[in-house]
Amino acid sequence: MKIAIPLHQGALCVHFGHCEHFVLIEVDEENKEILGKSYHKPPPHEPGLLPRWLSELGANLIIAGGMGRRAQELFTSNNIAVLVGAQGASSEELVNAYLKGSLETGENPCDH
Repeated sequence: MKIAIPLHQGALCVHFGHCEHFVLIEVDEENKEILGKSYHKPPPHEPGLLPRWLSELGANLIIAGGMGRRAQELFTSNNIAVLVGAQGASSEELVNAYLKGSLETGENPCDH
């Protein structure tokens, strides 16, 4: 499984479409461990492009701070599950919490 996380200045970006990079973290779900990670600079913003691009990179899940309903639908249609409302931890902390079933999510700041 590969988990995509949008980053801004090395931390979780509240608005995924405004991130500087995405980190893709490959995990072993059964053993609940991180296998590796890679950083990717997104292509110039274009509606609907990020879900396709991340799907081509092999992402299965995106953990985001905020994401609008239409973007969530586009990710889902590209076979990428969406978790929104994540807050402030490092990408590794977010993924480890997800793997342990303890990832807490709050309000979606882009729910409009």
